[in-house]
Amino acid sequence: MSAIILSDLSWSAPDGRALFSSLNLTFGPERTGIVGRNGVGKSTLLRLISGDLTAAAGYVSCSGTLGVLRQTVQVDPNETVADLFGVGAARAILRRAEAGEATLDDLADADWTLETRMIEALAYLGLDTDADTRLAALSGGQRTRAGLAALVFQAPDFLLLDEPTNTLDRDGRQAVFDLLTSWKKGAVVVSHDRELLEIMDSIVELTALGATRYGGNWSQYRARKAQDLAAAQADLADAEKRAADVVRNAQTTAERKARKDGAGQRKAARGDAPKILLGGLKNRSENTGGDAARLAERQRTEALEAAAEARRRIEILQPLSVTLPPTRLPPGRSVVKLDSVIVGYAPNRPIIRDLSFAVTGPERVAITGANGTGKTTLLSVISGRLIPWSGAVRVTPDRALLDQSVSLLDPTVSIRENFHRLHPDTDENACRAALARFMFRADAALQNTGTLSGGQLLRAGLACVTGGTSAPSLLVLDEPTNHLDIDSIAAVEAGLRAYDGALIVVSHDETFLEAIGLTRRLILT
Repeated sequence: MSAIILSDLSWSAPDGRALFSSLNLTFGPERTGIVGRNGVGKSTLLRLISGDLTAAAGYVSCSGTLGVLRQTVQVDPNETVADLFGVGAARAILRRAEAGEATLDDLADADWTLETRMIEALAYLGLDTDADTRLAALSGGQRTRAGLAALVFQAPDFLLLDEPTNTLDRDGRQAVFDLLTSWKKGAVVVSHDRELLEIMDSIVELTALGATRYGGNWSQYRARKAQDLAAAQADLADAEKRAADVVRNAQTTAERKARKDGAGQRKAARGDAPKILLGGLKNRSENTGGDAARLAERQRTEALEAAAEARRRIEILQPLSVTLPPTRLPPGRSVVKLDSVIVGYAPNRPIIRDLSFAVTGPERVAITGANGTGKTTLLSVISGRLIPWSGAVRVTPDRALLDQSVSLLDPTVSIRENFHRLHPDTDENACRAALARFMFRADAALQNTGTLSGGQLLRAGLACVTGGTSAPSLLVLDEPTNHLDIDSIAAVEAGLRAYDGALIVVSHDETFLEAIGLTRRLILT
């Protein structure tokens, strides 16, 4: 049976921070979801398994073939879909055969079903393109589908998938769900997509405490995790209570002994008892007192050790808090109005044709549609970054756009400097408090924005947009969950639910869209 075995695996980040220490995990022919906070090492774990990284200690053993899909498919201008399949040499033989130039060895090695199987793999992932299409001509979602099709074609014993649904539209996401639902071999899937995690057979959670495996899908993991956390918190409360009881009892015993010794000393001072008797009582008191002190110290040590052990079972987290100031946007105020808009990038090739669309008051609108239908283009028109060829656009000036690259932030300066640039009237204390709510505390707020990861960048953007004394009346978000871990997504959902302004969001995450309380959808075709 094929298996991936991690034995006593240790690895540290370039900055010296230990991600894994003596990690032991085994993956078999089942679908395993890998979850955890940003920066805990999920993608690193896949890279250690695939051999892209070498462990500092321990080893990785794989009895089977691996097929790897990374978060981004690197695009070479000359690379084609066929290159993802790794069949260049085999296709060259077929081309020589078609031209009548094949040798006997070529004909013996020719795979006559190759082209058909490639087309079938692409169709299985819902991609209608031929193998000679350049990857640069495909959208990010289409390239992800092509990469998945190549894995299906290769039929490895294990799929290693890093955020496979990040750039996919609804149909693409469904294709991934269908692929994994029918997959009979092993799959290790790093994802924050709760809908995808529902079809897993088990969940491995990575935390600062290590790795914990939970049988079942996302919902079952959450239920079991809540039970384990409640039990650990109860054990900690009980251990802390016992430690306090030991200290209190020792104090009571010491006070009782002090009173008894005081009474004996007063009696000796009056001369009521023989000296030999008083000496014996004194010795017995001292011996009893010493035994009691040693017993109390042992009990205190045991209680404190029990409390420390219980505390080690609970990960101490600094929670992300997303709190948006009130906008007090009136229900009848026009926020966005587009009339007969036509827009595109190349002459005579419009992406959006004759679109009329309006948002009034604190509406919450999701813009949905397949990859390439113009969702991001529409956001660019609404934000004023793209001027339509024809039609009228009227949008409140009190707005903020968080696109996928969070371009409102200057990558050459720190998070703190970006905050002050966007909120020049905010004092330093208010700036630091706002950034701290998004987990940029102390020196973390001084990081150069250009060095941030995708998840950190979105948090910094949210902090800078929402951290002022007033929030924008219109908040426009483009795929806001793509680089966030699940706990951060939940915090963003809670903040957006409480937001009283107008919201326009592009997202393929249906769970997220349901959680923020949509008013309606605009479906682009």
